[in-house]
Amino acid sequence: MSSNPRMDDSLREKIITQPDVILDDKDLMRALIAANERAMGGNIVDLRGIAMDRLESRLDRLEDTHRSVIAAAYENLAGTNLIHRAILRMLDPVEFETFLRDLGGDVADILRVDSVRLILESVQNDDDPSVRRMGDVLSVADLGFVEGYLTNGRGTPKRPVTLRQVHDADERVHGQAAQFIRSEACLRLDFGDGRLPGMLVLGAEDPHQFTPQQGTDLLTFFGGVFERAMRRWLS
Repeated sequence: MSSNPRMDDSLREKIITQPDVILDDKDLMRALIAANERAMGGNIVDLRGIAMDRLESRLDRLEDTHRSVIAAAYENLAGTNLIHRAILRMLDPVEFETFLRDLGGDVADILRVDSVRLILESVQNDDDPSVRRMGDVLSVADLGFVEGYLTNGRGTPKRPVTLRQVHDADERVHGQAAQFIRSEACLRLDFGDGRLPGMLVLGAEDPHQFTPQQGTDLLTFFGGVFERAMRRWLS
């Protein structure tokens, strides 16, 4: 007579009729494989079990990669929608003052940033009445300021977008919000031949909102649209 306990008939019948219940349960399959290895003894190398372990590990890594790809795709789609909404809102105004006011208001809210500042190089200064009338979004800087700010005085290659974390934000760039800004996206602006350069700066209190490891394609596109809108106003 066998010393092994007999399985309950109803349970045995259920397993035979629905084997997927066991096959789909990872913990149960691991227990069955472990029981099989114990029955084989410690001196037997179970190549099939080793192969299954490796396949299971590969499957887990594949599932993790799949989830990461899906998450990245959704994040990219969400970012694209934000940029599109911000551009449409930016193109609505028919007056330059309204354009600047919306830039620091609705457009900033859509982009989920804490400050938006437009820096223009000029021979004028912030004390000029025409500049102060434009509000806090616009700031006028001396010639060469944009290049120096983007490169920190180093001869680094020119890039359309610079993402970085900041510890002591420059008040000339971020204004009164400088004490709260911990990361920024700086968009280099080219207004065409014969015009001085500019810079659009997006500031965030979150130090991880803008980091050098992030992609810049969407912000580069946003900056290109902004350049073209500014050329229309400047003309």
